[in-house]
Amino acid sequence: MSTAAASVAALYSPLASSSSLQDNKLKFAVQSVKPPLIFKPSRSFSLIRASTGFSSSLDTGLSTELDAVTSYSEIVPDTVIFDDFERFPPTAATVSSSLILGICSLPDTKFRSAVDTALADSECYGLENSDLRMSCFFNKALVNIGSDLAKLVPGRVSTEVDARLAYDTHGIVRKVHELLKLYDDFQVPPERLLFKIPSTWQGIEASSLLESEGIQTHLTFVYSFCQAAAAAQAGASVIQIFVGRLRDWARNHSGDPEVESALRRGEDPGLALVTKAYNYIHKNGYKSKLMAAAIRNKQDVFNLLGVDYVVTPLKILQSLKDSVTPPDEKYSLVRRLSPQSAAAYNFSQEELVKWDQNGFALAMGPAAVELLTAGMDSYVNQAKRVEELFGKIWPPPNV
Repeated sequence: MSTAAASVAALYSPLASSSSLQDNKLKFAVQSVKPPLIFKPSRSFSLIRASTGFSSSLDTGLSTELDAVTSYSEIVPDTVIFDDFERFPPTAATVSSSLILGICSLPDTKFRSAVDTALADSECYGLENSDLRMSCFFNKALVNIGSDLAKLVPGRVSTEVDARLAYDTHGIVRKVHELLKLYDDFQVPPERLLFKIPSTWQGIEASSLLESEGIQTHLTFVYSFCQAAAAAQAGASVIQIFVGRLRDWARNHSGDPEVESALRRGEDPGLALVTKAYNYIHKNGYKSKLMAAAIRNKQDVFNLLGVDYVVTPLKILQSLKDSVTPPDEKYSLVRRLSPQSAAAYNFSQEELVKWDQNGFALAMGPAAVELLTAGMDSYVNQAKRVEELFGKIWPPPNV
């Protein structure tokens, strides 16, 4: 088991993903641990899906590709709980606007009461300004759900920060402080929490301020080296790169110097970015952990061996688990990323600069700009849908 696996109980999860929820299904961040966590699901969990989180090595025996890859990187399962709850019990969770939408689409879920309680909150109810009232409801719903999840999982609960604040450093910091105060009312300590922030320059600045207070952050939507390097310099706890999305962009677009440089070297741009960011973090001694997401196939996993976390779809996990490797072939998989490889990696002077806002803006190529914007737009649209829904169902029944 790797060093990260030994300390994984103290970590959150993609992430994140970090990935957005599909079909309004609830998603959990899942980690698997040894020995298996005994946690029996109730029927209300039947439609809950797993999302980006962090996991320790999966208990798969000693003769599969999955066992081999988990000796190098922490595998983050993206799994449907009604199929795989016993195999992949959740040890961390993500709270987001998408999660709230999923809860509201499943009135029988145990978390629906957390939303109804938020909408009945007297502090929010008494606010005359409708925007402030809705923001209050939103915060309360996130924290009510997150506090419930903190009782169910031993790991960290990550809370999405409103993407409409992505270009407002102090707005992000204030929002995180508001959420922390609400979590404190439920006696959820800061070390059980992590806050998910888009990797705009202002988001990275907010991460730096929050980390200096001991508040851990997860910077998401990273698509360029300048974002990854600036996030590491800010001390972000987790930096999430979406491998497959960069690959998709490169198939349909051109004109991004960073992407085209990777292609000229015969490299996949997403994998190349993860490699460069990993080497930068480890060569310079930054504390950040690197998470690779948007994994599309087994070869992606093999090419990322050694990165801190790999968010892996269930179909790929199952394929890895089903692939038995004879003893003489088990160690044929090569660790691609390591502190040793990082030490040998050469960076240019331009890449070793202390990033500022102007340099950051100049270094952001069209791929990063477009993909970051698309990710934030998705988060903003989900937040607006939550507010529209709250406007329709507030006040809840029996209030």
